[in-house]
Amino acid sequence: MSAKAIREAAGKQLLSNFLPAFTTSAAADGASQVYLQNRVVSITKTTDLATLGEAHPWLLTTPLVVKPDQLIKRRGKLGLIKVNTDLAGAVQWITERRNKSFNIGAVEGTLDTFIIEPFVPHEASDEYYICILSERDGDEILFHHEGGVDIGDVDAKAVRLMVNVKEIGAQSVTPQLIREQLLQKVPAARQEFLANFIHSLYKLYVALFFTYLEINPLVVVGTQVHVLDLAAKLDQTAEFECKPYWAEKIEFPPPFGREASAEERYIAELDQKSGSSLKLTILNRKGRIWTMVAGGGASVVYSDTICDLGGAAELANYGEYSGAPSESQTYEYAKTILKCMTDERDERGKVLIIGGGIANFTNVADTFKGIVRALKEFQKLIVEHGISIYVRRGGPNYQEGLRIMRDLGETLGVPIHVYGPETHMTAIVGMALGLFESPEAAEASKQKAIQPSVTETLFADGKTHRATFTGSGRPVLHKHDDLPAIDPTFKPLFSTSTRSIIFGMQPRAVQGMLDFDHVCRRERPSVAAMVYPFSGDHTQKYYWGSKEILVPCYQRLSDAIKAHADADVVINFASFRSAYATTLEALQFHKQIRTIAIIAEGIPENRTRDLIFKGREVGVTVIGPATVGGIKPGCFRIGNTGGMLDNIMTSKLYRAGSVAYVSRSGGMSNELNNIISRTTNGVYEGVAIGGDRYPGTTFIDHLFRYQADPEVKMLVLLGEVGGTEEYDICDAIKSGKLTKPLVAWCIGTCASMFTSEVQFGHAGACANADNETAVAKNKALRDAGAIVPSSFDSLDTAIRATYDQLKQAGIIVPKPEPPVPSVPIDFAWAKELGLIRKPANFVSTISDERGEELLYAGMPISKAFQDDIGVAGVLSLLWFKRLLPDYACKFIEMCLMVTADHGPAVSGAHNTIVTARAGKDLVSSLCSGLLTIGDRFGGALDEAAQQFSEAYDAGLTPAQFVAKLRSENKLIMGVGHKVKSVTNPDMRVTIIRDFCKKTFPTTPLLNFALEVEKLTTAKKPNLILNVDGCIAVCMVDLFRHSGAFTNEEAREYLSIGTLNGLFVLGRTIGFVGHFLDQKRLKQGLYRHDWSDISTLDPTKFPASE
Repeated sequence: MSAKAIREAAGKQLLSNFLPAFTTSAAADGASQVYLQNRVVSITKTTDLATLGEAHPWLLTTPLVVKPDQLIKRRGKLGLIKVNTDLAGAVQWITERRNKSFNIGAVEGTLDTFIIEPFVPHEASDEYYICILSERDGDEILFHHEGGVDIGDVDAKAVRLMVNVKEIGAQSVTPQLIREQLLQKVPAARQEFLANFIHSLYKLYVALFFTYLEINPLVVVGTQVHVLDLAAKLDQTAEFECKPYWAEKIEFPPPFGREASAEERYIAELDQKSGSSLKLTILNRKGRIWTMVAGGGASVVYSDTICDLGGAAELANYGEYSGAPSESQTYEYAKTILKCMTDERDERGKVLIIGGGIANFTNVADTFKGIVRALKEFQKLIVEHGISIYVRRGGPNYQEGLRIMRDLGETLGVPIHVYGPETHMTAIVGMALGLFESPEAAEASKQKAIQPSVTETLFADGKTHRATFTGSGRPVLHKHDDLPAIDPTFKPLFSTSTRSIIFGMQPRAVQGMLDFDHVCRRERPSVAAMVYPFSGDHTQKYYWGSKEILVPCYQRLSDAIKAHADADVVINFASFRSAYATTLEALQFHKQIRTIAIIAEGIPENRTRDLIFKGREVGVTVIGPATVGGIKPGCFRIGNTGGMLDNIMTSKLYRAGSVAYVSRSGGMSNELNNIISRTTNGVYEGVAIGGDRYPGTTFIDHLFRYQADPEVKMLVLLGEVGGTEEYDICDAIKSGKLTKPLVAWCIGTCASMFTSEVQFGHAGACANADNETAVAKNKALRDAGAIVPSSFDSLDTAIRATYDQLKQAGIIVPKPEPPVPSVPIDFAWAKELGLIRKPANFVSTISDERGEELLYAGMPISKAFQDDIGVAGVLSLLWFKRLLPDYACKFIEMCLMVTADHGPAVSGAHNTIVTARAGKDLVSSLCSGLLTIGDRFGGALDEAAQQFSEAYDAGLTPAQFVAKLRSENKLIMGVGHKVKSVTNPDMRVTIIRDFCKKTFPTTPLLNFALEVEKLTTAKKPNLILNVDGCIAVCMVDLFRHSGAFTNEEAREYLSIGTLNGLFVLGRTIGFVGHFLDQKRLKQGLYRHDWSDISTLDPTKFPASE
C-alpha cells in the first residue's frame, strides 16, 4: 500500500516544520503569524512520565489536551480525550490507560501511544472542517464552516474545490479562488487569512506527497489558526523524493488492534532488505488454516475462497511471497509461519495451504527448496500437531518443484497433497477444508447453484440477447434489438506487425518476447531496439528460433525511437526512481508511440497521475505501473507476460481465441490464461492494468476496446477490493455501451470478515469506503447484468458455461487447432531442468558464488566472518580446501608478514619502482616486480623444501647432505644471506623458528636444517638459514605432522609450487606499497646513473682475454 496513515503527532510536526515555508506573502499579518505552530509531546509505552516537565517546561504552565495517537477515529465519542487539564492530570489520565486493553467495536487493542498538546480555549463558532484528499483525476479540497465532533455527514455538507491533475503545482489555485469557492459562509473578517492558510496548506500537501489530510476542527481564534485534530496519510513510495522534508524516518503505524507481532516485524524487515515481496499478517494464532501463498493477487484469492467456503473463523494468517525470492528468503518465511503454526495445538489438526497462481518468471523449484528446508526442520512438530499440507503451483520449472514436494511427502510422515496447473487454483481449499475429496470431486462440487445474474450476449444475427445465468450453469437467452453499432474506425492496440522498444537491460524479457514471436510465426521480431543509458550504442545478441540475431541497443531513448519509425510501443523497465522521467520522455514522441507499458512498482502517486493525464492528453495508452503487461496471443507480448514458453504452449497463447480479459494482478492474469484456455477456445487478448491505486488505464478502457473488436465474443474481468473503477463497468452495462457477455469477479471479499484493516498485496487493494469493498462491487456488477459467480472457486465454471452457450448459439465458432509450433529451448534452462548434460570446460572445487552467498571450500562467507578465520583462514580454504588449525593459520599469517617486503633495493621492488616511475599502472608495475621472482630471488622456497626433504627422507646426516651437494656443485637452497650472519641474525628467521618450535606438534625437518646451518656457518658466518629456507622446512613440517594432510597430499603440495605461492602473495603486499609510494611522491622517469655502469669496448677487451 502506498498511501499509509501516520500518527497525528507526526503530521502536526510536518506542518510545524514546513508550513511557514509555503505561506502566501499576501497574508495580511504575515502568514507565518497566522498559523500557530503546534507544540506536541509524544508518549510511548516506555516514556518516563515523571520527567516530562523537566524535558518540556511548557507543560508545567499550559492547559493541556491528552489523547491516544493510534489512528483511532472519533476519539471524543469514545471518551478517549482529556481536555483543559494540567500536567498532573494528563499523567494520571495516561497512567490509567497506558498499556491497557481497549475495545472499539469488534476490535481489541492496547493503548500505548499518546499525544499531549496545548489546550486552545474557543467557541463552537470558531471551529471549521477541512479535508484534502487525492483521487485519480486530481485533488479535492472539502471545507465546511462548522467543524467538530458533531459535524455529521461531511460528504453531504461540505463545499468542494476540485484541483485537476493539470492544475496541481500550477498557479491556478489561488487564495482568491479558495475564498470564492470554499469560504463564502465564513465571516468576512476571517476569509482572507483563512484562504491564505488553506492555500499554504495545499501547497505543503502537494510538496510533501500527502494523499489525505483532514483537520477537524480547524480553530480560528482572533487572527490565528490552530490545528486541533489531524488525520493524515502519506505516499510511502515518495520517500526517495521527500528526503528534504522527511529528514527523520516517518513511522507508518498499523491500525489500532493490529499491532505488529514479533513475527510480522521480522518478515517486514526481510521484505525491506529484499528485492522481492514478503508479507505476513497474523489474524488468529489459534486458527487451524494457515496459508503460504505466492503472488499478491493469488494470496487474496486464497483468503477469499477460505472465507467463502466457511473457514473465516479458522483462517490464521494472510500473507504472500512474490517477485522471485531466494531460497534463503522463502526458508525464513516458511520457518516463521511454521513456528507460529506449531505454537498451539488443536485436537482437530491443522492445515497448511501452499498455493499460488502460475508464475511468470519465478523458478518454482528454487522457491520450494527453501520451503522444503523449513518443513524438514519442523518435521517432528508437524507430525505432533497433525498438520496436513496441500500444494498447488504452476510456472517455470513447476514440475520439478512439485516432484520435490511429492518426494518430501514420502519421508516427512505427514500427508502432502500436490497439484499443478491442471487443477483449478483454489480447488485445494475445498479439499483442505474437507469439503471435497479430490480434484474431480471439487470439479463436481462446483456445479452447485450460482446466484442468478443478467448479462448481454451478442448473437450472430447482430442482435443483443439478455442472458440469465442460472443454477444449471448455463445462460438462458432473451432477444432484444438495441445493440449499438461497432465503431468502423476501430484499430487494435496490438497486431502481428506491432514493434516495441525496450527501456532497460532486460535480456530475459527480450528473449521471451522473441521466443513468443517465433512460436506465433511472426515474420519480424516484435523487439525493434533496446535502450540502456549506462553504455554507448551497441548491439545485443539474441535467438530468433534457433538462429542468432542482433538487436540494436541505444544509449538514448530519442535515438532509438527516431531510428525505428515502425516501433509504436515502449516497454519501460526503468526503476521506480526513474520510470517517471523516462515515461515523460517517451510521451514526447506521441505521434509515433501509441502505447507505453510501465513495469516498475512503487512510483509515487502524484507522478503516476501526471503520467495518466499527459498520456490521455496526447492519446497514448499507458499500461501500468506495477504490471507485468499484457498479451495478445499470436500477435504481441509485453515483457514477461504469460510466463515461460512451456506455459505459453500449455495455455495456447500462440494463437488467438475469442475471450478477452482484464485484471489488476500480473500473476492472476497468468492464471486467467490457464483457466480460459481450459474452459474456452482461448484468450484473444489480456491486460493486467497494474496493482497501484492509479493505473494508467482502467478496466473500462480495455473493455471498451474489446467491445469494439469484432473478434472478441466474450469478456472476463478480475477486479479487486479498493477503488471504484468497477462501477464504471456497471454504468456501461446499464447504458448499453458494454453489451458482450461479461464474467466478472472482484477478489478481496474476505476483507469484510476481518475485524481490522488488512493491506493486501497490491498498493490499491484496500477499501477506503463501503463501496470500495469487493462484496459491494460484486453485487453491483451482478445487479448491472454481469455474470458473477458465488466465489472465485466457481469462476472457471461460470466462464465454461457462458462459453458453451455462446458456442451453441453459433456466436463462437471454434477454429481448427493449428499445428503446435516447435519450441526451441535455451541451453541454460534445459540444463537447469535436467534435460541435457554437457562436459564442463573448467572444473573448480575451491569456491562457488551461484547460491545464496559466496562459498569458500563449502564455507559460507558469512560464517568465515562469524568464526573470524582471518585472511590466513581464507587462504587455507582456497589453497588447501580445508580450514587449518589456529596455529597453522597463524604461521601462514606470519609468513605473509615477514615476506611482505625487504626494502627497495631487492630486484622485485626495484623493478616495481622503475615501472611505476615510467608512468605505468598498478597491475603492470606489480607484474614487473613479480616476474623477477625465481631461484635467485625469493623463489627458493620450493627447491629448499625439496632438497632438505629428500636428504632427511634418505636418512642423510647434515654433514652428508652438505657434502653431497658440494660434490654435485649445487648450492644449498635456503641457506645464505648477503647482509645477515650468525652475529647479525635475521629477526624474521628467529621469529618464525621460535614460533614453530613452540606451537608445531613436531619439527624434525626444521631441526635438521638448523644442524645444517651449524656446519655452513662454521665455514662462513653469512651461510645462515635464511627466511626462504626457514619457511620452507617449517611448511614441510606443517604438511607432514599437522594431521590435516595425507603424505600424498603433502608431497603434491610441495611439487606444485605452493611454497613459492606464499612468497609471491606476501611480497605482493610490499610491491603494491612501493608503487603507491612512488605515485604519492610523484617521482619522475627513472634513469640509471652512468657512474654505476661499467661500459667496456669489446674490441679492446676481447672475451678470450
